[in-house]
Amino acid sequence: MPRATDGADRMLDSDRNARTAALTAESVRAAGAKSEVIVCDPRVRDDIETMVTRAAERFDGVDGLDVLVNNAGVIESTVTTDHDRAVDSLSEEVWDAVYEVNLKAAWLTTKFAAPYLRRSPRGPSIVNAASVSGLVGFPDSPAYGVTKAGVIHLTKVTAVDLAPVRCNCFCPGVIDTPLARSFFAAGEDRDARERELTAPQSVDRLGRPEEVARPACFLASDSAAFITGAAYVIDGGALAWRGVKG
Repeated sequence: MPRATDGADRMLDSDRNARTAALTAESVRAAGAKSEVIVCDPRVRDDIETMVTRAAERFDGVDGLDVLVNNAGVIESTVTTDHDRAVDSLSEEVWDAVYEVNLKAAWLTTKFAAPYLRRSPRGPSIVNAASVSGLVGFPDSPAYGVTKAGVIHLTKVTAVDLAPVRCNCFCPGVIDTPLARSFFAAGEDRDARERELTAPQSVDRLGRPEEVARPACFLASDSAAFITGAAYVIDGGALAWRGVKG
């Protein structure tokens, strides 16, 4: 994201998990692009600065960095086993963990990458991972929803402050990812929770990761050269109405 199959030829993949970072890098190389890996804890400021600096050293040259994708994210159910995660019972530690990964890390990465993005002559862009949870409220995930709303607004102010660097975000609905599966599993009835979340959708199934990746790649590409400050909803039609299918 942008994908090697879409023309990206050099990518730095960062993850707090060395194994998953390596697997992603292998996929990138298999598609014909160069890929570097760096392990980065998004809750550690120095890790983030090192990640950006290393990307600049490896790929910057004289032309700057072309694309930044802020895709790190956690939800309360991945941080705590406590089933009571309402706004009035969520622990401060869990709130801070979700905030630091979802919102503060995106801001810091943008801050450190900005000088290099400004140097790029290729229509530089930033793509942020937000969520439909930043547009409407869901139970048991107050920190996640608030931070994703923050990502949407961070996208808008970044588009203003860093212009002509573009900045957009995508807002997925219920997508078949480890994050979503952990949220389903955290409920008393996993299948019931999945049905509850997909019931408002016009497309009656979980979204697929590639159905989010393609719009994200579009936002990063020159095809979206006149789009900035936008939030793209990818939710199977869930927010198009207020109903629930019978």
